[in-house]
Amino acid sequence: MKLSILLSVLVIAAASAVPRQQRQFPDDFIFGTATASYQIEGAWDEDGKGENIWDYNTHRDPTIIVDQSNGDVAADSYHNYKRDVEMMRELGLDCYRFSLSWPRILPSGFPNHINQAGVDFYNNYIDEMLKYNIQPIVTLYHWDLPQKLQELGGFTNPLFEEWFEDYARVAYSLFGDRVKLWITFNEPKEICYQGYGSVTKMPQVNATGIGEYLCAKHLVMGHGRAYHSYNNDFKPSQGGQCGLTINLQWYMPDTDSEEDAHAVDLMNQATWALYTDPIYSPEGGFPKELSEIVAKKSAEQGYPRSRMLSFTDEERVYVQGTYDFLGLNHYSGNIVSATRYKEPYAVPSIYDDIDVGWTVNESWLKGQAAWNYLVPNSLYNCLTLLRQRYNDPDIYVTESGWSGAPDASLIDEDRVTYYATIMEQMLAAIDEGVKLKGYMAWSLLDNFEWMKGYTERFGLYAVEFSSPERTRTPRLSAFFYKEVLRTRTAVAADYRPEEFTMKIDEGH
Repeated sequence: MKLSILLSVLVIAAASAVPRQQRQFPDDFIFGTATASYQIEGAWDEDGKGENIWDYNTHRDPTIIVDQSNGDVAADSYHNYKRDVEMMRELGLDCYRFSLSWPRILPSGFPNHINQAGVDFYNNYIDEMLKYNIQPIVTLYHWDLPQKLQELGGFTNPLFEEWFEDYARVAYSLFGDRVKLWITFNEPKEICYQGYGSVTKMPQVNATGIGEYLCAKHLVMGHGRAYHSYNNDFKPSQGGQCGLTINLQWYMPDTDSEEDAHAVDLMNQATWALYTDPIYSPEGGFPKELSEIVAKKSAEQGYPRSRMLSFTDEERVYVQGTYDFLGLNHYSGNIVSATRYKEPYAVPSIYDDIDVGWTVNESWLKGQAAWNYLVPNSLYNCLTLLRQRYNDPDIYVTESGWSGAPDASLIDEDRVTYYATIMEQMLAAIDEGVKLKGYMAWSLLDNFEWMKGYTERFGLYAVEFSSPERTRTPRLSAFFYKEVLRTRTAVAADYRPEEFTMKIDEGH
């Protein structure tokens, strides 16, 4: 195995390192990167893997993706996983968060047939990480539902919670001897609203105003069942932990009026507390105010009952407290108003229900993705908000990153600025008392960026998608992140290495 990779394409004068901040991350704080199975693995129909909702829909109608691409090959990590682990070693990662492909392990979605080739792939992947003391962190569901389950209704089927528990138990049994941090679902709002209440994610059900609420109830119950299953039957012997990951934008009021402050609170309820309050809140159940609003509007719209399902007392108690930690994905933020910036929302829909508007400050640094801005103090504010709302839980930042253009230079200075700012905010939150346990940059490498295909790049490593080998090349941000991990400090954004040589950390 080669011991170094020269970044010969970078033509830049070496500069001496600027003075570093001396505040350090705690000794037990873990640094990593994150990916998702459909976005990087490829091998979409190899070795017995079943079809997922992205396979089905991108093949059925390629035009639903901006560049008419798909994840059939993507970064081809299925065949290049050893190179990916080598990159983890080059960066000096403590951990790596990745997701299992449900249909690669259970082709039909059900546990009656376990695909051994898929199991072997993940065993090899995990073992390769552990060989170099890199902790695997596994997300059970990162958006690639087996198509067979979607044909039965997917997350809108009340049996979904049983299907998910069955799948989780298979994963715990197969990999739990080595995996000690489990995430049930990645970003519930993106699953439920975007997949079932609109068309901005698969499976594009677009059952607006109804689908997102059906999905929310069954997702939360599925999480609860998977948690209890682990806690009761696997944790005593395996000793791991289980939690949920949400996507939280920082929402700030347009003015200092009470109306705009209330609009921010409604936005928080609709976009993340809908999924976390039942699990992390001392009261349990869906947010009370949002539930009342939806019930009232449902009656006015002629529905015989609320479009939002409720929990029975038994269900509320069953789900409440089903966590060991809270995973936070954070990228950006918005300005929220009670009266301005509103679009013509579909009726019914969750956004019509809360009836607020949002915008951005055009002076904020903007990435390639339309929603990706560097918002002042946004991560710090999100962390302190979660601490206050949920009685100081352990938190991992399980995703955070910056989008670039496909033809952008490998000298990705905006991404470095973003990461440098995020590091400072995390140290400030830790100083404030937030129990922040780790950070995972999105992403280790360029990938298939969902509906945007390959038009947006988030990787610390650039991937040459036109190359059969899917060659990986470190960007400047990779060198920056490596220095953060080496020093365990918030490195200044104008840091430049004395030579652009990516060497494998001997400790890994």
